[in-house]
Amino acid sequence: MADDKVRYETYRSPAGGWGAAAATARVLMQQSVLGKGSRALLAMNQPGGFKCPSCAFPDADCRKTLEFCENGAKALAHEATKFRVTRAFFEQHTVTQLRQQSDYWLEMQGRLTEPVRYDASTDRFVPCAWDEAFDLIGRHLRALASPDEAEFYTSGRTPNEAAFLYSVFAREFGTNNFPDCSNMCHEPTSRGLPPSIGVGKGTVILEDFDHAEAIFVIGQNPGTNSPRMMTNLVEAHRRGVPIVAVNPMPERALIRFADPQDVVQMATFGSTPIASEFVHVRIGGDMALLKGMMKVMFEQDAAGDAVLDHEFIRDHTAGLEALRQDVIGTEWTDIVRASGVEEAQIRRCAEIYIRSRATIICYGMGLTQHQLGSQLLQQVANLLLLRGNFGKPGAGISPIRGHSNVQGDRTVGIDEKPSQAYLDRLRDVFGFEPPRQPGHHTIACIAAMEAGTAKVFVGMGGNFARAVPDTDRAYAAMRRLDLTVGIATKLNKGHLIHGRDALILPVIARSEVLRTAAGEQFVTIEDSMSNVTASRGVLEPASPDLLGEVEIVCRMAMATLPQSKVPWDSYMRDYGLIREKIAEVYPHIYEGFAERIRSPRGFHLDVPPRRRVWDTPNGKANFLVAPGVEVNTPVDDAGMLRLATIRSHDQFNTTIYSYNDRYRGVYNDRMVIFVNADDRVARGLPERARVTVETITTDGVVRRVEGLTLVDYPMPRGALAGYYPELNPLLPLEHHDKVSGTPAAKSIPVRIVAGSETAPAQTPA
Repeated sequence: MADDKVRYETYRSPAGGWGAAAATARVLMQQSVLGKGSRALLAMNQPGGFKCPSCAFPDADCRKTLEFCENGAKALAHEATKFRVTRAFFEQHTVTQLRQQSDYWLEMQGRLTEPVRYDASTDRFVPCAWDEAFDLIGRHLRALASPDEAEFYTSGRTPNEAAFLYSVFAREFGTNNFPDCSNMCHEPTSRGLPPSIGVGKGTVILEDFDHAEAIFVIGQNPGTNSPRMMTNLVEAHRRGVPIVAVNPMPERALIRFADPQDVVQMATFGSTPIASEFVHVRIGGDMALLKGMMKVMFEQDAAGDAVLDHEFIRDHTAGLEALRQDVIGTEWTDIVRASGVEEAQIRRCAEIYIRSRATIICYGMGLTQHQLGSQLLQQVANLLLLRGNFGKPGAGISPIRGHSNVQGDRTVGIDEKPSQAYLDRLRDVFGFEPPRQPGHHTIACIAAMEAGTAKVFVGMGGNFARAVPDTDRAYAAMRRLDLTVGIATKLNKGHLIHGRDALILPVIARSEVLRTAAGEQFVTIEDSMSNVTASRGVLEPASPDLLGEVEIVCRMAMATLPQSKVPWDSYMRDYGLIREKIAEVYPHIYEGFAERIRSPRGFHLDVPPRRRVWDTPNGKANFLVAPGVEVNTPVDDAGMLRLATIRSHDQFNTTIYSYNDRYRGVYNDRMVIFVNADDRVARGLPERARVTVETITTDGVVRRVEGLTLVDYPMPRGALAGYYPELNPLLPLEHHDKVSGTPAAKSIPVRIVAGSETAPAQTPA
C-alpha cells in the first residue's frame, strides 16, 4: 500500500459519494484491470450480462446504465485481476510458508490457473492433470465405509445448475451431509420462519420498497454489505418514508449517503440523511425491543384503538392469545434493561409502525447470529403479522443475504434436512433411492471431523476453515481428514489447512465465458428476493486449464459412481438439460424454467405468503412465543462484555480487499476492538491500549486473541466489536443457535484480560 501507516480517525463524509468512486477506480488500477474491468462493469447486473459475484441484493429495472456498487466493483476487479498463481508460485513456497501469510496476502496473489495436488514429500502443491484429480476423488469416496463419511460443502456463489447437480451427486452417492455457508449466517431464516409463515425466505420484492410507508433496518449494515440497497433507502427517504435503523453500531451509510451515480449530488458534494430514527440497541437487545413495540400495540388495542389488523388475524393466523399474554406479562423494566433502549424511544418506534399501512422489516446477521436467533426472527414475523404486513404491496419480511446465490443453492437442494416430498421427487425423476436421514450442517460437520467419522471434505467454493468458529479446533479437525478438495477461483487459507491428500481445483469465474462442446452456456442465480435471472460471463477465462463448476461436479460424479443412473456427460455439455430437471424436481416453483428464464429480467419464484397462503401444518401463519427477553444465555461474570464479530468495509466474507475500514475510521489495521470509552476507562485502560481478549466459557478451553488495539467507538455499554475471521478463535463451536446450528457470532461473552502497550497516537480527523 502507498500509505501503510496505521491510523484511526473519525470519518466525517457521507457514505458512498466521492469516497466510493475513488475506491472503485483505485481497486481497478490496483488489480491492473482498469480498461477490462471498466468494460465488464457495464455488463454486470445487466440483461445479457453476468450477475455480481458479491452480494445477493436484487437488480433494479435497468433505469441505471451502471447497476453496481463499490463492493461489487471490488469483487469484479479481484476476479478479473491480471495476477496469477502458477506452478512457479507453488514451486517457490511450501505450504507451511504459505500458511503463515495473511488472508489479504493470499488474496492478492491472483487467480489459480491449473489443478494441483499436495505432495507431502516436498510440502508443496504440485500440478496434476484433471483426470488424475477426478480419479483421486473417486478412489477416496468409493473407499469410504459409509457415504456419511463424506462432507459436501457449498459456497453461496455456486450457481443453481452446479448446486442442483452437486446435491444430486451426493444423494446418489448416499448422504445428506451438506454443510454450507448459509449455516453460518441466515440458517435461522431457513429454520425459524417456516413454522411461523410457512417459508424460509423473505416475502418482499424490490418493487415493495416503492410502496412501503415505513422501513425498519435491524442488525444490518447495507452501506458495506449490500450497498445497492442504499438507492432504495434514498428514494424512500425522499418520499418521506420513516426509516428506523436498529444497531449496536452507528453505521455511516444509515446516517448520510451520497449516491455516486447522482450527478447533481456528486457535483454539489451533497448527501441524503437516511435514518429518521436510530435505535442504539444493546447487543442481543432486539428481542426486548420487539416485545416492547408489541406491548405498546396490545396496550392500545386493549384501550379500544384500531391498532391490530383483526380481520387479517382472524382469517390467516393462530396463536394470538398466547403471544398477547407473553408480551403483556413482560415488564417494562425488563424490556428497557435488556434492550438498552428507553421506553420513550420504544414507544416512538411503535408509533411509527402503527401509523404505517405497509411496513418492511429488513434484517441481517445482527439478528440471526444469536443463541436464540431462530426464535428472534419469529418475533419479527409476529410484529408484522399483528398489522397484516404480508401479502400486500410495500410490506413483508426481508432478510438481506450475503453471497449472491446462497438462497438459490438452498432452493435447488443444498439442505442437510431435505423434506420427504423432495426426496420422493428426486427418486422419481432420477431413478435412485436417496438417503432419508438428516445429514450434517457446519457444526455437525466439524464434530464429525473431530470424531474421525468424516474422512473426505469437498468444498465447492468458500474458505471453510477460516469461516467457521473455534479456529484452532477447526484447523485440527481438518488435518485429520484423508482428502480435502478445494474448488475455487483463488487461493485462500482454507486450502492450506488440508487432509493427508489434498486438491485445489480452479474454476471459471462468474464474469467469464462458459463454453462446452455444445457451445456457450449460461447459469442462473436467485437473489435474496426470490428473483431468478440468467448470468452470462463476458471475459475470457483466466487460464485455458480452468473448468466450469458444472463440469467439475459431473466429472466427480462419473469418477465416483461408474454405475450411475444419471446422464452426467449430457449435463456437462448442455446446461439447458439441467434446468429441465430442476423444473421436474420443483414443478410448483420452476415450472416452465426454460421459457421463463428467457425474460431479460428473469422471473420471481412463488413465495406463498405473498398470496397470503401459509404452508404450515395448520394452514395458518402462527404467532410463536419466545419466553423472556434474552436471546443469549446469561453469564455470571462481572467483567463480561458481549463481542460481535463484524466485517470491514474493504471485505466480503473472508475475502480481505485491504486493511482499511474507512467508514469506521480504521486504516491499515484489522487487529482492533471497538469499545465504549466508558467501558475502557472502567477497566483502567488508556486509549488505543493493546490488549488480550479471552472468551468466558465453562468447558476448560482457553480461547484468547492477543495484540488487539482498543478503538473508542459509540458502542452501547457492555458491547465490543471486532473483525471476522481474525476473532473466530474466540467463538466456541458450542455457542450456537440450537434450532439452526448457526454460530452466535454477534454475542460472544468475553473479558479483557490483559493490556500491554499503547498503539501509535491517533491521527487527527
